[in-house]
Amino acid sequence: MTVTAHRWMMTAVGEPMTKESFEVPPPNSGEAVIEIAGCGVCHTDLGYLYDGVRTNHELPLTLGHEISGRVVAVGEGAEDWMDKAVIISAVIPCGECDLCKRGKGTICRAQQMPGNDIQGGFASHITVPAKGLSPVDESRMAAQGMELADLSVVADAVTTPYQAAIQSGIGEGDLAIVIGVGGVGGYAVQVASALGATVIAIDVDDAKLEVISGYGAARTFNAKEISGRDLKKAIGTFAKEQGLRSTEWFIFECSGSSAGQQTAYGLLVHGATLSVVGFTMDKTELRLSNLMAFHARALGNWGCTPDLYGGAIDLVLDGKIKVLPFVERHALEDINTIFEAAHNHELTGRAILVP
Repeated sequence: MTVTAHRWMMTAVGEPMTKESFEVPPPNSGEAVIEIAGCGVCHTDLGYLYDGVRTNHELPLTLGHEISGRVVAVGEGAEDWMDKAVIISAVIPCGECDLCKRGKGTICRAQQMPGNDIQGGFASHITVPAKGLSPVDESRMAAQGMELADLSVVADAVTTPYQAAIQSGIGEGDLAIVIGVGGVGGYAVQVASALGATVIAIDVDDAKLEVISGYGAARTFNAKEISGRDLKKAIGTFAKEQGLRSTEWFIFECSGSSAGQQTAYGLLVHGATLSVVGFTMDKTELRLSNLMAFHARALGNWGCTPDLYGGAIDLVLDGKIKVLPFVERHALEDINTIFEAAHNHELTGRAILVP
């Protein structure tokens, strides 16, 4: 049985996306068809449409990789997923290659990312490997006053900083510094706080800093008002006042800007861990010898492997990470208007497009 569906296609950089109808064929073995509840608009999507960041799949392509929905059809071997509410992993490793078998799914060369390697989530339906699905407990979701569409942003905006935090080894009693607290960075603050760290938030927007101070940030700094050595000294003073270590800070660069990366690197202390979570095409000049001198480390972070999704989902459904104050729902039919508004920084929250 085939399903008549619709999706919005990117045809060229800078051009409005166009709607098309398509037939969803029966899923192959190990696959599932999901009726989409919502798909979040990510900075990466804006990069594809406006900045010419290349997609792995040739255009035309449906963008969107923050997807939640309900399974409506399954292939052989995926029967247990039928009718379940799910979140789709933004990056789905193959699970079969040598890298995957050694626990290195983030660098699987056969990985599939909706809206990049395969058709994405700005649509009514999507077909994906069932190995990329994570279940949602709908009773816990309802207890938090959430709908399934709201959880779409967990697929990237929440799980990406969650994996970065787990990878860094941060925990109770540590000092976390998050640079850039819009979108992913705002959730990075909540994640680090939920894992027991004392969190400092740095941004150039006072409004964002004020908001995040109510969601896990113990101290905020505006990088336009204090920077460089003065910023590092102020953080050191705060750490001392709070009885925290002056060494081994955990720094999460989430701004995806050259200025943010320079700020992050300038905050290295002995034994520090710098996690690069944000992305920019801009180049940044750094003195790598600082890593040697401080015996520090720098870690990249690409998405989040499906095996970690359960932990991130639990933090959301337990109310330790708040999603609703940071999202706003819009009709999928308004996709071009919403993309333009997001590109022009006119939205107050992360947009979720609902079919």
